[in-house]
Amino acid sequence: MVDLTRPADVAQRQDAIVALAREQGRVTVDGLALHFDVTPQTIRRDLNDLAARQILQRVHGGAVFSSGVANLEYEKRRQMAAAEKAAIGQAAAALIPDGASLFVNIGTTTEAVSEALAGHDALMVITNNINVANRMRLHPKFEVVIAGGVVRGSDGGIVGEAASDFIRQFKVDYAVIGASAIDAEGALLDYDFREVRVAQAIMANARHVILVSDASKYERSAPVRIGHISQVRSFVTDRAPDALAAVCHAHDVRLIETSRG
Repeated sequence: MVDLTRPADVAQRQDAIVALAREQGRVTVDGLALHFDVTPQTIRRDLNDLAARQILQRVHGGAVFSSGVANLEYEKRRQMAAAEKAAIGQAAAALIPDGASLFVNIGTTTEAVSEALAGHDALMVITNNINVANRMRLHPKFEVVIAGGVVRGSDGGIVGEAASDFIRQFKVDYAVIGASAIDAEGALLDYDFREVRVAQAIMANARHVILVSDASKYERSAPVRIGHISQVRSFVTDRAPDALAAVCHAHDVRLIETSRG
């Protein structure tokens, strides 16, 4: 439906901005001003308008496509910050010794950890992520256990009460979890309440919880609360904002920032 309240040139530019945000995940004021040959003030008005209509979500210096109620498509998420996720995966895998038992939750960053675990020996891996199970089953020295439940077609995640009940049968050494968003106060957030219930069961039944997340998660919002960063033992990220680093320090959470070497 055409929005007759907006001039045609504004409507066309805003439609193009939404398309770019959908493709890239995030757009910046300066980048859009250069792309459309308009002033940054014009772009800010566009982004504020799109945010008011809940099409984009404003973040510092730009906007993201996620409006807080729908996650980015799996393939887009997998491609975003791929190098950062690979480095996070290596650093998180280094925390897990041979012979350990562990949960690996849903997420593209947790999948990067599973890839980095390929050189380990004698792991027992329990997961609600079909992609992780399919990758790790190829290693003959790994025992891979997959949860039952509802399979999300978008990303191969297994969610729901059946998956939560299955997870509660175990008490493992480590858990590798992700989050769709992390706020400055340390709240861990997600989009799907069914996934959150499984994540909460995973956290409650592991002796050492490892949270993995790239920096894009600080710029997003999601409506469902998983828990708080104080509930994890280690947090592996490419970089953490000062406020979040302070929360980690206050709660004795080990912070590993891969961008700092």
